[in-house]
Amino acid sequence: MDWPSIIGNAVRGMFGPEAAIFALSAIGLNIHFGYTGLLNFGQVGFMLVGAYGVAVSVATFGWSMWVGVLVGIACAVVLALILGLPTLRLRGDYLAIATIAAAEVLRYFYRSSTLEPLTGGVYGLRQFAGEFFAINPWAEGSYGFGQVTFDHRSMWVMTVGWGLVALGCIMVKLLISSPWGRVLRSVREDELAARSLGKSAYSFKLQSLVLGGALGGLAGVLMAISAQSVQPDSYDPKVTFYLYTIVILGGASRVMGPVLGSILFWFIVTFFDAFLRNATASGLIPSSVLDSGDVGAARFLLVGLGLVLLMVYRPAGILGDQKELRLDVR
Repeated sequence: MDWPSIIGNAVRGMFGPEAAIFALSAIGLNIHFGYTGLLNFGQVGFMLVGAYGVAVSVATFGWSMWVGVLVGIACAVVLALILGLPTLRLRGDYLAIATIAAAEVLRYFYRSSTLEPLTGGVYGLRQFAGEFFAINPWAEGSYGFGQVTFDHRSMWVMTVGWGLVALGCIMVKLLISSPWGRVLRSVREDELAARSLGKSAYSFKLQSLVLGGALGGLAGVLMAISAQSVQPDSYDPKVTFYLYTIVILGGASRVMGPVLGSILFWFIVTFFDAFLRNATASGLIPSSVLDSGDVGAARFLLVGLGLVLLMVYRPAGILGDQKELRLDVR
């Protein structure tokens, strides 16, 4: 077993671009689920419209990439309004149904052959982030030590990504500590009590949905820029459930919960992936037991078992307050 390579891959995963992107989107989901009690099962939909907002703006219409970033965030805000205005006056499960359905409808909408001249259809769009990498301050080469190295392009994406995560955490900390944040938590705990004090629960929930959706859209923008491509099937429902895993793992309604959750999630996933691939290649695990093509499914099985054990001992997550396990989402 090549343990230096396995550990190196895991460490790269926990600090790499994907960890930063998912942490940013999970911060938005934490505003919805952790602080407001909104069951948003379509956070990936906000990432999808954000990613395609920048991709279509640049690759199809030839606009500046920076204009495309604003378009992507604006698309996420519009999606939040479209979903929130009709559903937030109803029970929480209506929002859950609307968001997961909207995310899937949008995925099929963007991959349709009718829109292929605009969105690229099932093939997506590529090579539209040149302006971003043109201002890369990292000199060409590799950075790191030993098995933990990143190229200059990844370093630039990580610098921007983790910088946005830091700004997102500061923003959430300031907002949640403000009167606005206290009302938000009161809506989460007891919406009727908040209403009895003259607070518009509907308005605050809509503001929360827009803010968290905008962060999800920004994460989608960064995801598209990092890969220099968008393809609709990359934004399927499992991405949302990865984000919920991240939020719950780190601790819902905790400012640093999504950050810690993303770091640990990607460490665990990449560790098990590298371990299983190494074990099957070396013959430690016979092909009759686990084929190399099944490693992807097996790693998530192990991750799931680990999360079950965590929930037994830390049901509120690593940073969560174990005394605050009740979440009223009526």
